[in-house]
Order: sequence, then C-alpha cells, then structure tokens
Amino acid sequence: MVVEAPPCPQSGNGFANGSAKPKAYRDEAERRRYEHHEADVVIIGAGIAGCALAVALGNQGRSVILLERSLKEPDRIVGELLQPGGVRALEQLGLRDCLEGIDAVRTYGYDVIYFGNGVKIPFPSDANDKILEGRCFHHGRFIMRLREAAAANPNVTIVETKAVSTIKSTHTGDVLGVQCQTDGKQDFYFGPLTVVADGYASTFRKEYLPIQPVAKSKFWGLELIDAKLPIPGHGHVVLGDFPPILIYQIGEHETRILIDIPDNLPSASVANGGVKGHMRNVVLPSLPECIRPSFEAALEKGGFRSMPNSFLRPVTNRIPGLMFLGDSLNMRHPLTGGGMTVAFNDVVLLRNLLSPEAVPDLSDTKLVLKQLSKFHWQRKSLISVINILAQSSYSIFAAGDPNLKVLQRGCFRYFQLGLIDGPIGLLSGIIRSPLVLLRHFYSVAFLAIWLHLTSKPIYLLPLTLFECIIVFLTACRVIL
Repeated sequence: MVVEAPPCPQSGNGFANGSAKPKAYRDEAERRRYEHHEADVVIIGAGIAGCALAVALGNQGRSVILLERSLKEPDRIVGELLQPGGVRALEQLGLRDCLEGIDAVRTYGYDVIYFGNGVKIPFPSDANDKILEGRCFHHGRFIMRLREAAAANPNVTIVETKAVSTIKSTHTGDVLGVQCQTDGKQDFYFGPLTVVADGYASTFRKEYLPIQPVAKSKFWGLELIDAKLPIPGHGHVVLGDFPPILIYQIGEHETRILIDIPDNLPSASVANGGVKGHMRNVVLPSLPECIRPSFEAALEKGGFRSMPNSFLRPVTNRIPGLMFLGDSLNMRHPLTGGGMTVAFNDVVLLRNLLSPEAVPDLSDTKLVLKQLSKFHWQRKSLISVINILAQSSYSIFAAGDPNLKVLQRGCFRYFQLGLIDGPIGLLSGIIRSPLVLLRHFYSVAFLAIWLHLTSKPIYLLPLTLFECIIVFLTACRVIL
C-alpha cells in the first residue's frame, strides 16, 4: 500500500541525514528504515558500486539503506573514464541519464603513442556500424548524479553517517548490520544483507578478506586547462623508456593527465627533484608538442595529487549476511580504465542473481551465499579479461626489462598492422572471452619474437634463439 506523504526532509547536501524523519511514510518499509533503521539491504558507501546497486535493488522493490560518510561532492583523480562496456551496463541499469548534465566528453577510442609514433585505435562498432562511445568526466559530478538517482528511488534511504563496524550474531557469527557514528552519537542499521562498497581503502576488508591490496606504483595527476590533444575525442597513452602516461579530456576545458611513478623510481628520487623533477625532466619532453604548453602551466601551478595503483584479487563472498563489492572486493591497475566498467557489470549480474524471483527472502543466508558463489564464477568471463589485460599491459609497458621491451615493440607493431579489433574489444569491455585475450596475447608474443629474431645478424643466431626462448617464458609469466 502506498501512502501519500511529503518529501523526506533533506540535509544541505540534498539527502536525508541521520536524524531526518518524514511526517508521514510512503509505506511500511520506509517507516522501518527511518524508525527502526531496518531494511532488506544495508549498503556501506554511496560511490560508484554502492549507488548503482541501491538503485538496482530499489527498482526490484527491495528496501535499501545507503550509508555514506560524506555526501559532499568527492574530488578524485581516478574514476573519470568509463569504457563502452560500462556505458552499456549503465544503460541496462536505467542510469544512463547520470552521464548527462555533467559536461561529460564522448570518447571514441585511443591514440597509442610509442616513442613519438602514434596509432589510432577506435572502439568497436555496434550492429549499425556506429562506433560505440565511452565517456570521460569529473568523477565527483558523476557520483553526485548517481546519488541523486538513488535518492529519487522511493525504496532507498541515504544516510550521512560513518560506518564503524559490523554487527554480528553472538550465536552464529552472521552479520546482522552496521554500527555507525552519526553526529558523534552511536547509531545502528540492520538488514539481512550488508554490502561493503566503501572503495579502495575499505575499512572492513582486513577483518573479513584473506588477501589485501598490493600497490607498487602511484598515479600522479594534474589537470590541464585548454590542452590541445593530438586526436580530440580519444584517450591518449604515451609509452617509451618511462612508465606509462594516460591523458583524456574530462570537460570542455579540462584534461586529466595521469603519470605512473613506481616505487623507488630513480628519476623521481629526491636527488633528481622528486615527482616534479620526473615530470619536468622525463614526462615533459616525451609528450606530444601540442600538449606541452598546458602541461608546463599545470606543472608551475602545482597541486599534484596521487592515488595508489592497487591490485586485489577477488575472492568468493563466504560470510553469512555480508558481501563485498567494487574496489573493496577487486582492483586492477587503472591504466586500462576498467574499474567502473567492472563495477557496473557486477551490479547488473547481482541484480539478476539476487532478484526477488531468485531470492524471495534475503534472510535465507544459505540461498544468498549460493547466489554469491554463482556471482563469483559468472563474473569471471568479463572480470578476468579486464583484470588480466590491465595487469599484463602495465607489466609490459612499465618495466625496463629487456625481454619486456621486446614484447613492447611487438605489441605496438601489432597495432600498426591493424590488428586492433580484438584488443580494443577486450579493453572496452565488449568482448568477454578469456580465450580471445589469450589468442591475441600470444599472437603479440610470437610477433615480438619474430621481430627480435629478424633484427639480429645471422652469426648471433644461437644467442638470439636463446633470447627468444627467454622472451616467450617472460610472456608466459606476465599473462599467468
């Protein structure tokens, strides 16, 4: 039964706060959310994954409480590039409108620049031969649009509060909900399913997951103003005798540049001027000339910010009453921009697996755990492709190892030969077959070996053959 009621009181951020309460309720579920802090699902984190899941479950009639530490617009240097596979998933969730009104830039592919030589790689085309589009945007603006969509859902209540710990049954150990701090006071939220979606620096991961993220480098970001890009409407990857550089336009006037700096990189040492010295001495001369003026201006302005480039292998959710989602569950190097594509596709899959038809009652923990086990295995077709592609691409293009440099040359030559449909289909989240990934990876490896073999004089053939074997073994180590 739906009861007419005025809109819920709102905080200054436009969302319900911990103490807000409507004068009348739309239905019993809303009354229980406000008065008893009880819902079908409690989600920690109103970010990419949390908001999308709240809307997806709310649209199915589930009662959802969405907890977020701060409802102010976030300001981050990652989560700004959405691949076509992510745009498609967003559309399936009914959230494509969130890409509108935020000055998002349409992207149609990549320009890969290797030692000054560029190759244009367009995204795949749809059935009508139209190139699929990605989007680049300011992360915070996109998050606010997702939060607006969640707040507009009558089955979702957003609460600005700090999640402190989970609430567990003293008898079974099942997770029953979340303990929070709201305006300095203790608060409790209950539901048969608690979803942890609190991002890369998850508060709850250490307590429940057996593995933790590994980060061996950071992305240092600058915002370029009115930068002239070699190919507008494309992301740019700059490669050479230095770690990768990623450039993409995020607004009408703003362009993001992300500079990978591994731990203990000599050119970024204190003796060489630190991070700024690396940017000035290594990055600046390596950029296309048209970008250099805006990069120099940003370099002088300063305001460098960094994010760790983490890898976290996904594990099956086995805790009754609890599941992890998004970066709290699984991360890969952001070089290929696959994080949000993974998150939105995960939500599409979860929406189906946890639907009221599949799981009539979320308090049936055995059935929920069975569905979460299915989630772990069914997501592998897409997620393993994106994860492996991200980690292997970074391993190849960031290292100074001579064997990896052979693979670098082979990869770029592969692109130059026009063999791009498979690789870009995988990168964009459209092709989901691990077998296609393996086929293209080893095709690159054998091309690299052939180029190396034919580049050496005949009298060095025995040594060259030995080097080729080492290159092949290196390729196997990278992909496996």
